[in-house]
Amino acid sequence: MVKKILSYSYVYLILILMYAPIFYLIASSFTNTEMVGQWNGFSLQLYYRLVHNEEVLIAIGNTLILAVLSATVSTIIGALGAIGLYYSKKSVRRFFEGINNIPVVNAEIVIAISLTVTIVFVGRYLFDGADLKSFWTLLIGHTLISTPFVYLNVKPKLIQMDPAMYEAGLDLGYTPAKALHKIVLPEILPGVIAGFSLAFSLSLDDFIITFFTRGSGLLNGENTIETVSTLVEEKIKKGDVPPEMRAYTTILFLITVTIILARSIYTNVRNKKNLINNKHSKRREALNNAK
Repeated sequence: MVKKILSYSYVYLILILMYAPIFYLIASSFTNTEMVGQWNGFSLQLYYRLVHNEEVLIAIGNTLILAVLSATVSTIIGALGAIGLYYSKKSVRRFFEGINNIPVVNAEIVIAISLTVTIVFVGRYLFDGADLKSFWTLLIGHTLISTPFVYLNVKPKLIQMDPAMYEAGLDLGYTPAKALHKIVLPEILPGVIAGFSLAFSLSLDDFIITFFTRGSGLLNGENTIETVSTLVEEKIKKGDVPPEMRAYTTILFLITVTIILARSIYTNVRNKKNLINNKHSKRREALNNAK
């Protein structure tokens, strides 16, 4: 009994330490004060200021565009790579899986500096000293750190899939592309969605890769690209973070929680339907056997 109480107390303590600052920040977004911790009455002024702050809106727009594009590219590369390696020889699969795990376990600063050195080297010796840093180098950096995680989400779904299904589709007259679309993709779709979500999240809050590989482009035009993370870092160096960011983080947190809850509800409903269908199938089978 004492052990159970201590274990629950430990879990709740960890949850409080994790979520108390978030809820404190959410509460601070509903008052019109410059400093966190001060209360000046309930107000939605920070949300109004958020939608009228061009600098913050540009940073948010850049962040979302980059996150969507890098997650999409990472998902395509990671999913196709997982399918290709699944049907490859064990030695080939083991070799490329080892390469895939390097960005996962490696420090992000090492990847960022390596990309920077490569970009500078290519620009100096192949493009007559041109500065190649731009949106495209930023997209490459975000794709590089996200793709391995997509692969790791898709691979378990391929392992769970019956390998004979693909071969059966080919025997029935499907082309390889049609068999991939009609048989393999529906089986691995939950892993693909999970990989996309993780890649989106990794890009959304990335700072190190963004700081080292960004150039001009996106909504900043000819100026250096600013995302939410780089904008916050720049503001911290000069003083306080814009109060509007409290409203932004609240909106982002609520959207994330809504998506997680919706996905959980959908999964539970689908599992219940599958359970009911399986019970009906077993009953029909039992009745047929009885006859």
